[in-house]
Amino acid sequence: MNGEPADPGLLCVHAHPDDEAIWTGGTLARYADEGARTAVVTCTWAEGTRRAGELRRSLEILGAGEPRLLGYADARDAASAPGRPRFLDVPLDEAVGRLVGHIRQFRPDIVITYDGYGAYGHPDHVHAHRVTMAAVEASGYDQLYRDAGAPWRPRALYLATLPRSVVLSHWQEVFGSPPEPGHTLPGVPDDEVTARLDVARWAERKWAALHAHESEVARGASMTLLTALPERARTEMLSNEWYRRVAVTAGGQETSLSV
Repeated sequence: MNGEPADPGLLCVHAHPDDEAIWTGGTLARYADEGARTAVVTCTWAEGTRRAGELRRSLEILGAGEPRLLGYADARDAASAPGRPRFLDVPLDEAVGRLVGHIRQFRPDIVITYDGYGAYGHPDHVHAHRVTMAAVEASGYDQLYRDAGAPWRPRALYLATLPRSVVLSHWQEVFGSPPEPGHTLPGVPDDEVTARLDVARWAERKWAALHAHESEVARGASMTLLTALPERARTEMLSNEWYRRVAVTAGGQETSLSV
């Protein structure tokens, strides 16, 4: 395709500032150091807000370029984008079209977002998953969003998740007791995890990027569970990132459907 980038590219789509560090900080730092183009689209919070400034510092630490903000409001904080609608309330076609524009402009080989549960069930995360799934598919069609740039189809989509065994092993360490029967847990069965990325060499940068989000650190939000873990468990969480791979392009034309 004309204009194909010389270097491989990785684009993450996240719901809020700080998610880029929590879920994909090690991945972004590792691939940036290995020569890949890396970038992050953040669906909520607007330019000029404190958290957008914190996002900029986090991305500098991770080597992931300038913030790419859709600028919608967080589902739980209208001050995140004064005068703008909540991300959840925007027409799907609008949000998908704006993300298609970023995909076609950046032209990534790989796109990363959350699993279908939004990693832990936050409504903005779940919606980011839906919007990304639709945008990755739509970005390759020249018939769709014709004003958003030339078509581009990433090779693969990875969904950030947690192995259920990791969730269960740390649950009691954080909450003091095992989860109650029937409790909805984050993550997926271990056999659905297709990639475990070793990011131990980049764990300190990931931790620094997390601390760039000073307003979240101050209120304990994103850091609460990590700091509550024993050091061994916290090291495991900072040193590994887990994904499910969703193929986007195939290696050749099939003559039958297989399972």
